Amino acid sequence: MKKYKDSDKTSRSVNEIGPYLGLGVQLAASIVLMFFLGQWLDGKFHIFPVLTISFSFLGGAAGIYNLIKTVLDLGEKKKKREKDN
Repeated sequence: MKKYKDSDKTSRSVNEIGPYLGLGVQLAASIVLMFFLGQWLDGKFHIFPVLTISFSFLGGAAGIYNLIKTVLDLGEKKKKREKDN
């Protein structure tokens, strides 16, 4: 087993968690952007709150799909790296 210095452990930890740090922001951004798009379209078509609610749920579903897909992909990459080492 290879021993790491403290700085090596820190950089290794940051490299491992780095890809996960932006996932929450992506999820929130997709919901917020779709909410505002729905609100804008409701104003254009005068059917408030139908599109606001619909687009908010669509943004949430898309954000959760992206979150799950990314986590699964990162997990597969991690398993492959561990298998190669």
